[in-house]
Amino acid sequence: MKRISIHVRGKVQGVFYRASTVTKAQQLGVNGFVRNEPDGSVYMEAEGNEDKLNELIAWCRVGPPRARVDEVAVETHTTFRGFTDFRVSR
Repeated sequence: MKRISIHVRGKVQGVFYRASTVTKAQQLGVNGFVRNEPDGSVYMEAEGNEDKLNELIAWCRVGPPRARVDEVAVETHTTFRGFTDFRVSR
């Protein structure tokens, strides 16, 4: 098990990025949250199997069809938050 945070910049708001992330994370069995940031970026935290988290990171680099991803920053954390599902956080 591993916990990461991902910060995605580009045209990632108003293009169903959060909803698509929830769908992808649920397919992968990853728990956490995703939210829009005031600066127009998207931030998420996720916990799960390292291979599944790597798949989520790879997906984030592309995003849904209408997104344009310019940058994906990933940080690994040493503590866990114990997420029980993956959802949009407001």
